[in-house]
Amino acid sequence: MPSTLTAPGTAPVAERPAHRDPNVLRWLAAYTSSMIGDGVYYIALSWAAVQSGSPSQAGVVMAVSALPRALLMLGGGVIADRLGPRRVVIGSDAVRCAAVLAAAALLFLTTPGLWPLAALALVFGTVDAVFMPAVGALPARVTTRGQLARVQGMRGLGIRFASVVGAPLGGLAVAAGGAAAGFGLAGLLIAVSLPLLISVRVRELPADDTPAAGRGTAWRDLTAGLGHIRRHRVLAPLILAIALGDLGFVGPLNVGLTLLADERGWGASGMGWVLAGFGVGAGAVSLLLTVRGRLPRAGQVAGCAILAGSCAIGALAFVPGVAAAVGVALLIGLLAGLSGAMCGALLQTQTDAAYLGRVTAVSGLVSLGFAPLSMPLSAAAIGLWGTGPVFVASAAVCGLGGVIALSVPGLRRAELPK
Repeated sequence: MPSTLTAPGTAPVAERPAHRDPNVLRWLAAYTSSMIGDGVYYIALSWAAVQSGSPSQAGVVMAVSALPRALLMLGGGVIADRLGPRRVVIGSDAVRCAAVLAAAALLFLTTPGLWPLAALALVFGTVDAVFMPAVGALPARVTTRGQLARVQGMRGLGIRFASVVGAPLGGLAVAAGGAAAGFGLAGLLIAVSLPLLISVRVRELPADDTPAAGRGTAWRDLTAGLGHIRRHRVLAPLILAIALGDLGFVGPLNVGLTLLADERGWGASGMGWVLAGFGVGAGAVSLLLTVRGRLPRAGQVAGCAILAGSCAIGALAFVPGVAAAVGVALLIGLLAGLSGAMCGALLQTQTDAAYLGRVTAVSGLVSLGFAPLSMPLSAAAIGLWGTGPVFVASAAVCGLGGVIALSVPGLRRAELPK
């Protein structure tokens, strides 16, 4: 991959640390603004759905976007590779912005009921199926391979900032002007990302990589991407490790934590402190990677972090009080943030540039399509056997990802570029 960024009328730019690169910082600002807009959007959508129907109907509206996202994600990866991730991200954000602002105008003028809200959720989920693979593929096109670990840390900081800021902003907007104001603010935040994305310069693909997508049918491109993963000595075990880690992590740290807090009498405030501990830990790792930029023995570090994190997940169900739970959650955040950043950076650096959209789509399908299925299963299992056994079983599933990372020589020895 070349070491310069290209744009019409601009000279090549030498490599510099990502956290000091204006091009990367513009990408990060666009990504963060879009993610904050997403947070505000979901608050506004849930509030509008609850106000327009029953709680069960509101739940259906909130879940509508998940189906097209899961069904179309792989196709979205093909589109990202065919058209280029920057172009797809810009187009997706433009559609998301227009849809949300249209919903704001509709709610301001009338009371539309549930069907328009369900249609908005469907559009959002469909566009997300294209948007997410392109977002995952874009970092490798805005910086050099040696800076991708640092970019993963910067992206983690953006995600943490958006999660902290998005929900309160959405709540304030809805409190001040109802769901219409919430949708309006979400649309404006997503709109902010558009000029920033347009100004981002992207790296040209090597000549050998550019024909990898777009020469045949979309189905042929998809099967080529899956074949690239299957034949790769690092990518195949890496995605399996990511899948097992997510399956063992999502249930306990979402619905499982809520049920654990209720069982132990910690209340909503106690659960909030535990989640804060997790967020602080994950944010600290993101900051470390942003500053340091690279850790040696990335595959081995990822495997060890997954294994240690799985032990911490199992221990969370047996801590005596809130203070101890916050400490364990802090440790989980540190280890999960470290393993996630290492896996993400390895995914980006090990994948041929022309396949990044499709490989990111497979990884995203695992994390966003399959892993959430563990939440209702975890809730049902806790109802039958209690929190302790389910947390331990989930930790065992998560730990299998670490075992794979450490037992497959290609992945265990994988390094990030210097």
